[in-house]
Formats: sequence, C-alpha cells, structure tokens
Amino acid sequence: MPRRGPTLRLARLVTELTAPAVLVSLLTVAVGWHSTRGAHGLAWGLLATLFVSGIPFAYIVGGVRRGRFTDHHVGVREQRRVPLLFGLCSVAAGLALLAVLGAPRPVLALAAAGLLGLVVAVAVSHWWKMSIHSAVAAGTVVVLVLTFGAALLATAPLLALVGWSRVRLNDHTVPQVVAGALLGALIAGVVFAPLR
Repeated sequence: MPRRGPTLRLARLVTELTAPAVLVSLLTVAVGWHSTRGAHGLAWGLLATLFVSGIPFAYIVGGVRRGRFTDHHVGVREQRRVPLLFGLCSVAAGLALLAVLGAPRPVLALAAAGLLGLVVAVAVSHWWKMSIHSAVAAGTVVVLVLTFGAALLATAPLLALVGWSRVRLNDHTVPQVVAGALLGALIAGVVFAPLR
C-alpha cells in the first residue's frame, strides 16, 4: 500500500483528471469541433463521445454500484474483460452509426483508433494489467499533435505525469505504464493518422 502524504493525494487527483473516460471525452469533442470548425462538428463529437466514453463509463459505474467491480478504474485485472468487451461493443456500434450518418473523417478515425485500442486491451488484459490510463494519455498526445499541430507537443509531459500517478498509487508497474504508452501512441499513429 502506498504511503500517505501530499504526493499520494496528488497522484489520486492526476489519476482522476486523466482517467480514460475524461481524456477520451475531451479529445473526441475537440476533434469533432475541429473537423468542421463549429457547432456541427461539436454535435458529431458529442454523439461520438456518447458511444466511446459515456455508455461504457455508465456501465462501469453501474457495475461498481452493484458490486461487480471494485472501482470505476476497474483496478482488478480479472474484472477488466467484461467492461472492456462492453466498451468494445459500444464503440463498434457508435462507429457504425457515425459512418452511416456521414460523420467527418477525423471523428470516424478517432473512433476506429479507439476500437483497435480496445481490441488490444481485451487481449492483453487476459494475461497482464497494462496501463490503459497511459495508453489513452499517449494516444491523446499523438492525436492532439496530428490535429492541432506541433505546438501541442507541449502536452507530452502529461505522459510522465500519468505514468507517475499510476505507479505512485501502486496500480501499475513501470513496464505496464511504458507498454500502455507505447501502444497508445502506436495505435494513434497507425490508425488515426492515415484515416483522418
């Protein structure tokens, strides 16, 4: 158990503020807005957010309330498979709906990257507790740079902060954090970049 103190409180705060549901929601809305530079894009971003973040997070919160999951970060590896599969189904349904409705390419590309990320997370989580916080943070940095330009490289320290918080809370090891970050960056680069 991590020792108490101000760094532990800071680590908890960082973990909450950079939770996958938070980063994915903010990123999806930003990419949607940027895709058409206005309210129309914002609507696409909000619709995508419902499927890629809102519905899966609501499922997890419901599972915590019913005692199926220990916490909203699903910290126990053995509990991750079902919520990840549920999230995968939600993202797939959202991606199909967005494609049928004619969503902008960047929104579709972001949902596709999220879908692949969840496929990998489901597979890896069967054997190992890779940091999904770190994967989402790294993917977020890559997508921000690709969408808004090199100035957003200023968000790169976010990766170290997220990794530190996960290790400080004893939720992950350094290799789990590094593997998550590499995977998230790779998927964003390989999927989002060409599809956008």
